[in-house]
Amino acid sequence: MGQLRSANHYPLGAGALQWTCTEWLEENLGGDFLLLDCQPNIHDYIIEHIPGAVYFNPGLMRVPLNGIPGYYIDEDAVEENFERVGIERDRNIIVYTGTGACNGWGDGLEQTFVAYSLLRFGCQSVWVLDGGLDSWKHEGKELSAEYPEIEESDFEAEIQEDFFLTYEQFKEIKDNDDVMVLDARPPNWYQGESPWKKPGHIPGAHNVPWKSFMHEENTRLLKCDEDIRAILGEHDITEDKTIVCSCGTGREATNEFILFKYYLRFPNVKLYEGAYTEWLAMGEDSVTGPDPW
Repeated sequence: MGQLRSANHYPLGAGALQWTCTEWLEENLGGDFLLLDCQPNIHDYIIEHIPGAVYFNPGLMRVPLNGIPGYYIDEDAVEENFERVGIERDRNIIVYTGTGACNGWGDGLEQTFVAYSLLRFGCQSVWVLDGGLDSWKHEGKELSAEYPEIEESDFEAEIQEDFFLTYEQFKEIKDNDDVMVLDARPPNWYQGESPWKKPGHIPGAHNVPWKSFMHEENTRLLKCDEDIRAILGEHDITEDKTIVCSCGTGREATNEFILFKYYLRFPNVKLYEGAYTEWLAMGEDSVTGPDPW
């Protein structure tokens, strides 16, 4: 298990999203915040969760549109889902996930996807638990199988349209000299071994796998600053460019969106939510191999 930073180095990031640590959370359980467990399977939560956490399944956020899978639900549906678990726009929310005790399906992206979704619909203070439930358990901290009492909220969604690009917006800017498109998928999927009907990647997209920023033993835990900066240098990723985060369905890219926007504090970061799935559905071409073009 990779080592956590000293508690003195938390919170990480700035603005509406920050990262906190297991030590702080343990010391402040029962505090004035909402703790969201977003493990991949409801049975994971039933078996074990951090005391006081309410379950929120990441799958609640997206449904097909015109047959294309994976589009965000509309504001009315978001409001009902958020209200049921007590989410308020101005309330502090801590999000975490884990590998999952039931089937081991968790890859770590549940917490970045839910964190992005909260911000996308107007939440103003979201914290991600660095290391997630895996670090919590590794450190021998208390687990629970009890369900908390939740007071429903009155949530009014406000979509942050400056966070993401539509297909038309993405196509218009993706090849500009001041834009760098990142494909967060694994290298073999990027190069052509993938489940999509056309193999490969969007022309011009650079492969920077999201897992490269996370510890191999725990993909919910950020690597140290030195390692993260080394990855930026390796791929020539600089702050003077608009960084467009993409992937297969828009999920993996949430990891890099929040990393670049709130941790590294790059000034211009966007997420192409439709990603490779939408790109192909629109009849666009793809390319294979390690070269972006």
